[in-house]
Amino acid sequence: MNSSRKVRSGDTVKVHYTGKFDDGSVFDSSKDREPLQFTLGKGGLIRGFEEAVEGMAEGEARTVKIPPDKGYGQRREELVFKIKKEVFPPMIEKKIGAMLELRQPDGGILEVQISDVTEDFVVLDGNHPLAGKDLLFEIEVVEIS
Repeated sequence: MNSSRKVRSGDTVKVHYTGKFDDGSVFDSSKDREPLQFTLGKGGLIRGFEEAVEGMAEGEARTVKIPPDKGYGQRREELVFKIKKEVFPPMIEKKIGAMLELRQPDGGILEVQISDVTEDFVVLDGNHPLAGKDLLFEIEVVEIS
């Protein structure tokens, strides 16, 4: 382990992390699986996470709070919409929490979650489930290569 080397853009890094909400509840963790591997600066992770890892050394651990603007963004109400039950595809189970992929007019895919089911409507939410939330991450750099 070379503890004097610091993570910089272009490095491939392995980290263990635990992501929590302000109330301390855990929403994700790598502790019981292989460390997360990524290349810093490629944009594969949220900006706040990459910024937190940059400059860390192997074996170093830190806890950071990432606001929505450096995480998954603010919630956008225009990404929440209702579909009348009678036009909702009958073969799709109308279960709260279910994830669906919708094809957009430009051919892109929008992932949405069923957030509510009423007597007349199915409510779909295209926001990332972590949008609008402050995220607390405990990060430990396992390896830099």
